[in-house]
Amino acid sequence: MAGHGAPVSSTVDATGLSLGIVATRWHADLVEQMLDRAQAAAKACGVADVQVAHVAGSVELPVVAQALARRHDAVVALGVVIRGETAHFEYVSSSVTEGLTRIALDESTPVAHGVLTVDTLEQARDRAGLPESSEDKGWGAVLAALDAAVTLRALAR
Repeated sequence: MAGHGAPVSSTVDATGLSLGIVATRWHADLVEQMLDRAQAAAKACGVADVQVAHVAGSVELPVVAQALARRHDAVVALGVVIRGETAHFEYVSSSVTEGLTRIALDESTPVAHGVLTVDTLEQARDRAGLPESSEDKGWGAVLAALDAAVTLRALAR
């Protein structure tokens, strides 16, 4: 499982930081669950300023994440891409990953990749933070982004 060896998911004190979250409308039942968990994680970390934006699909995530990165201390992108019978999965997964990474580096703002790239719907459900899920990627993506933002804030002092 991908979560093997993951760090302990403890909260960070991100009081005073702002967070942007962009979420897709594809697989809305799963993405909205991930968004709920992401917002709960932000609250648990003391973030009061959270802006949420929605986009059609995963390919649209990077451009909106970039706009959010220009206004917030950290950004989280949430979505679900399930492998199909064509190469579309590889193109979408690759472009989203490369786009989000480039934005983080270009804007010097942490951008967490909370896009599930899975083979099956069941794998997505197992990572979406549902009560029966073994992983909670919405929560984890927020912790990762905020942890990096707190580190950057400390380095700037």
